[in-house]
Amino acid sequence: MTVTFRHPKHDVFIPDQTDPWTALRRVTHLGIVSHQDDLEIAAYHGITECFHSEDQWFGGVVVTDGGGSPRKGDYASHTDEEMRQVRLLEQRKAAYVGEYGFMAQLGYPSDEIKKQSDGPVVEDLKFILEHAQPGTLYLHNPCDRHDTHVATFLRCLEALRALPRELRPQKVYGCEVWRKLDWLLTGDKVMLRVDKHPHLLRPLLGVFDSQISGGKRYDLAEEGLRHANATYFDSHTTDKTSLLTFAMDLTPLVHDDSLDVDDFTLGFVRRLEQDVAQRLKKFR
Repeated sequence: MTVTFRHPKHDVFIPDQTDPWTALRRVTHLGIVSHQDDLEIAAYHGITECFHSEDQWFGGVVVTDGGGSPRKGDYASHTDEEMRQVRLLEQRKAAYVGEYGFMAQLGYPSDEIKKQSDGPVVEDLKFILEHAQPGTLYLHNPCDRHDTHVATFLRCLEALRALPRELRPQKVYGCEVWRKLDWLLTGDKVMLRVDKHPHLLRPLLGVFDSQISGGKRYDLAEEGLRHANATYFDSHTTDKTSLLTFAMDLTPLVHDDSLDVDDFTLGFVRRLEQDVAQRLKKFR
């Protein structure tokens, strides 16, 4: 039995050819992101937790179609529709390399994600979350500086809050992509160790040739960032891991509908402001 979504250009891919319904329901770690290759950056922790596991499965959801991707070199003359096909196939390749249990590309143009609230994309996301019921969910963080990433996060929050509380994930993380999270205070920072399969990052990101050959070496940048996070996390202790990624704990926002998303998000910024002000005052 097939699993279908509302946009006519959606795509569902199951690397091990399991029945799609079974594949969706076995998901334990789910990532929902804006673009092709965002999963491999933001939700890398979930991918590595599930890789080669017998009882944990990673599911990925990309909400946009990739048609607006920058292009250069071999892809310079590609139309938007050709880029959509390239990006779709690249994401399928990553799902195969990473042994994802379920991979859905919903096919929406970015503008639709930014404009609509309680629209088709929210219904699609609600459907996925309701049937997968993952224990751990990886989203974009609300402080990200990419407009589509923030819009995708908000659509996800709408979908999550539309679910009964007992169906919501136990842990929800807002992850790094276009605004890194090393600035968070230690108490606000979730440290996700990603050293289980250190060889996996480059091949996962390497399949996105349309981005890398265009001059964006995400494969090298992300590996370097994870090493830097581990080394610079704390100045007074020795490193306990060589690869680390940071996240915000968004679980309270998902489980308490009374929390205002603006106040919750700006709380991280205000606590940083207070920390900086207190340290300056201490040594003035």
